[in-house]
Amino acid sequence: MKRLAIIGSGDLGEQIAYHAVHDKQFNVVGFFDDFEPSQSQKYGYPILGSLDDINKNFLDGAFDLLFVAIGYKHFEFRSNIFEKFEDLIPFATIIHSSAYVDESCEIGQGVIIYPGCILDMKVKIESNVLINSGCVIAHDSKIGKHSFLSPGVTMAGFINIGKRVSLGINTTVIDNIDIRDDVRTGGGAVVTKDIELAGLYIGIPAILNKKL
Repeated sequence: MKRLAIIGSGDLGEQIAYHAVHDKQFNVVGFFDDFEPSQSQKYGYPILGSLDDINKNFLDGAFDLLFVAIGYKHFEFRSNIFEKFEDLIPFATIIHSSAYVDESCEIGQGVIIYPGCILDMKVKIESNVLINSGCVIAHDSKIGKHSFLSPGVTMAGFINIGKRVSLGINTTVIDNIDIRDDVRTGGGAVVTKDIELAGLYIGIPAILNKKL
């Protein structure tokens, strides 16, 4: 079983460690976190060091694969830290055994697909994307790097989601929609037309609430 190290020991790091271990996919060896003392314990796992210690630990053979557990509130850091290491260290892809992922799908590095998700034919998920519990992504849709889907997001076919996009809980996106980079939707939003301006969109249909 591959040994997994996780960047970030907050709530998201705890969730990722839980699914990786309890779904019997990886052996979690610990966390890297700039805000926790090295060699202290969280959730029963050691803090292996700060982010500056990651490369040395990898070269010393402390772990096999890396994963970024940084959430949607810190998108810039989430994307920067992944891109810093993506050409140096392999990233894990975690697909829960209860998820249905069609064999025609393309799944990038550093992706986690939570329990109960459905990914239909020819869906493409780029690197460092989190797809939370119960999401449904229909055929021929694409999600760009570093994006974050909250629980219960439903996407129809032929949708193109940009980079660093956060779709709030129970967001619905109708077919043939393009959503540009750095867009966020509030809970329960229904996207019925292309979104071309970065910002927070809420309501039914979703309208711009705040530019980002």
